[in-house]
Amino acid sequence: MQQSDWELVQKSQAGELSAFQELTGRYYQKVYMVVLGILSHRDDAMEIAQETFLRAYKNVKDFRGGSSFYTWLYRIAVNLAIDLQRRQKRSSTELRENMDELLEGEGRPVRDPLREFEDKELQKKLLSAIDDLSPDHRAVIVLRAIEGLSYKDISAILGCSEGTVMSRLHYARKKLQEKLSEYL
Repeated sequence: MQQSDWELVQKSQAGELSAFQELTGRYYQKVYMVVLGILSHRDDAMEIAQETFLRAYKNVKDFRGGSSFYTWLYRIAVNLAIDLQRRQKRSSTELRENMDELLEGEGRPVRDPLREFEDKELQKKLLSAIDDLSPDHRAVIVLRAIEGLSYKDISAILGCSEGTVMSRLHYARKKLQEKLSEYL
């Protein structure tokens, strides 16, 4: 039977390394993908994901369960990612190439070449438009549209009110609509 996050947190707080390793296994990929969505750079995303779990491990004794473990963890990750992005703005070229690789996996049905070209163009435009958003707006888009988190969870992760989350999301969507108007 699988243990709950809270049970694993309590065991981690008691010094049981294997419990924290299980939490890491549950959430590493999700944290990495959120951070990659914010940073658009694979190496930076990997570094921030690792730093997230290192900080979580060092501070797990301070976690009191006021929010879910993943909310606490995502907040660490998003804050680290936003801090890094503010320090250094990177090109999204590598993310675009990575997304192309992911979408060109084996076993996909054969498609019309014109449709394939149009899809790739839309994908490039979308990634470019997301890249042009501020770090705060990009984080909200990634957490809501890609991760599917609730306003409440996003609010807890970003440390702002739900109203601020809704406002940022509205602004980010409006900017994306402007940049992608020819495709809508």
